[in-house]
This record gives sequence, C-alpha cells and structure tokens, in this order.
Amino acid sequence: MKTVFISLVFGHIFTVILIRAYRQNYTKDRAVNMFYASKWVQAIAWFMLLFQNTAPDFFSIVAANSLLFIGAAFEPASFLVLQKAFSRKVRHLYIGWMVIIIIGFVSIYLLNVTETTRIIYASIATSLFILYPAYRMISDRQASSLQHLMGYLYSIVAISLWCRAISAIYLGNEVGLFTTGMYQTFTFLSLYLIMILGNTGFVLLSKEQADVELLRIASYDELTGILNRRTFMIQSKNCIHTLAKKQQSISYLLFDIDHYKNINDTYGHHVGDRVLRDMAILIANSLEEQAIFGRYGGDEFAILLPDTDEQQSSQIAEQIRSTIENHRFHALPLSYTISIGIVTVPATSDTHLSMLYQRSDYALYQAKHAGRNRIERSVVTI
Repeated sequence: MKTVFISLVFGHIFTVILIRAYRQNYTKDRAVNMFYASKWVQAIAWFMLLFQNTAPDFFSIVAANSLLFIGAAFEPASFLVLQKAFSRKVRHLYIGWMVIIIIGFVSIYLLNVTETTRIIYASIATSLFILYPAYRMISDRQASSLQHLMGYLYSIVAISLWCRAISAIYLGNEVGLFTTGMYQTFTFLSLYLIMILGNTGFVLLSKEQADVELLRIASYDELTGILNRRTFMIQSKNCIHTLAKKQQSISYLLFDIDHYKNINDTYGHHVGDRVLRDMAILIANSLEEQAIFGRYGGDEFAILLPDTDEQQSSQIAEQIRSTIENHRFHALPLSYTISIGIVTVPATSDTHLSMLYQRSDYALYQAKHAGRNRIERSVVTI
C-alpha cells in the first residue's frame, strides 16, 4: 500500500517536472500555474497519507484529505481556465465550495463519525468539482473532439465516485483505502487512471490551444483581425472551385481608402492603423457569413461574394461605401471615404483569382480616376 502512495507522490511530482521542461520556452499562464499547484498539493497529500496510523490523525486524515480537496478543486479549475470558462463568478463558487467541503470534512472528523461516512462524503464532494468542467466540455458546440472526449471521461470519473459512495453505504469500510481486498485494488487502479487522465488531458488540451492560437496568427491579419492575404487567397480559390461545380456566379470587390497616405502624414501612423482597424470591423460586421473578407496589404482590402450577381454585389458595395462615408468614429478626429472596384463572373474551371483581382483592380483605378468615393464595375468579359 505504501508503494502505491509513493508511486502517486512521484507521479504528480514528475508530471510537474516534465511539463515544466516541455514548456520551458513558453510564457507561463494561469491554467498552467493552477495545474502545477494541484499536482504539488496532491503530491503532498499522498505523502502525508503514508503516515496513516503512525502520525496523529489530524495530520494523516484531516490535513491530508483537506489538501486532496484543494487539489481536486484546482485541477478541474485549470481545465476551465483552458476553456476560458473560469469567470469571476465560477472562481468564487469554486473557492466557496472548496472551503465548505473542507469545513464539512473537519466537522465530520470532530464528530467522530465512522470511516464509511467520510468515504461517502469525500467521494460525493470530489465528484462535484468535476461535474461542471465535464458539462462545459461536452455541451460546448464549438469544442473540439478532444474536449468532448475529455468531458465524457471526466463524467465517467464522477460517476465512479458516486458508485464508490453508494458501495460504501452497503459495504462499509471494505471500500476504504486501507482495507485490503478487491475494492482497494480497484480504488488504487482508479486513482492511477484519474492521474493519467488529468495529466495527459491537460497536456493535450494545452497543446491544442497553442495550435489553435498559432493557426489564428498564421491566418489572420494582426492589425485588423480579418483574414490575411495568404488565407484569403486559399479560401477564395476553394470557394471558386466549389461555385464552378454548382455553376453559380461570383463577385469580387477590391477597395482601398481614399487619400490614406495623407491620413498617415497628417495624423500619424497610429491614427492610420486605427482607421484600418475600425473600418475592417465595421465592414466585417455588415457582411453575410459566407462572404470572404481579407486584407491584401496596406490599405487594400478584398471581398469575395459567393453566388452573388451584379445587382446584388452592387447593392452590397454601395452599402459598404455609404456606411463608411456616413459613419463617424468618435475616437478619430477625421472622416474618410473608400473607392471600390467590382467584377462579377460566372464561376467556371477557367476562373482564376488572379484574373478577378486584375479586373477589379482596373475598376478600382477607374473609380479613383473618376473622383474617388465611388464604385466602378469591370465590364470586361472573362
């Protein structure tokens, strides 16, 4: 039995060591720090349980189990932080519930109740820390398959804890950690599996989150938050290929800000950046979900409108132009306008993004030449 406890102690310690080595060049965050804390606390708790029957009960029972409750609260909480679901309200609820559970356990000990009662209380109390993170991972429609799987596995852990509590009602001390038998073996095996689940799950979810962030950085323009040129081109090419199969039309809008260089020269590049950012947000919020919106570079932006004919694309372009013209950004000391070039063609296997760009760029040039703050359409047949 002591060998099992020592294995759990070193299992938690080596988890911290290995993860710290793996994340040495990463910026520390709250989720990782909370997970580290849970591992250290659990390691200390299992070490204290080694002295059962040799140290005072308050040390090996009350203090050790109180630390296990803290570790049981911190570990699921670290998963909530990864999910960005550990709000102030949830944090207060977790802290409050943890304090209540510890006070309740101490009270049970002071009342000198049986070990069976402590087993039932500890099993149910621990399961309640797990239920909310499991529910969040299962119910979140935007969660990954890994998150859903972790949610289901944690649900199984919670159910197993309730089964242990029910078993204690009928079997008494036979389900205790210090009672030799089949249930002790099953309990120790469960503890190992729970430790492995928590350790592996946290590492994988943390890695998944880092991968998502890297993909976001690689796909979106840092300043405006919309697609960067590379991602816009990839998505647009895929969209054209799909529309060609359906024999649907496609419209391409290319636009930039009129006299943008003057804005930078007069007000500074920080104001110019703010103009780009606010304009991109305003336009992105006005577009339908299927529209592809990206920044080509500088103050040049492009929009690909799937299954949109000339009349529809003209209406959308005019809506964008008039919105920018009439909108006043309270934080900016200026107003500005945009010029737009449009091209609409039936999507075919011969329709290339470069051709759409060239035609709309020529239309944009015509809009600039005609006085700016206007829309021009390419009439060249592709």
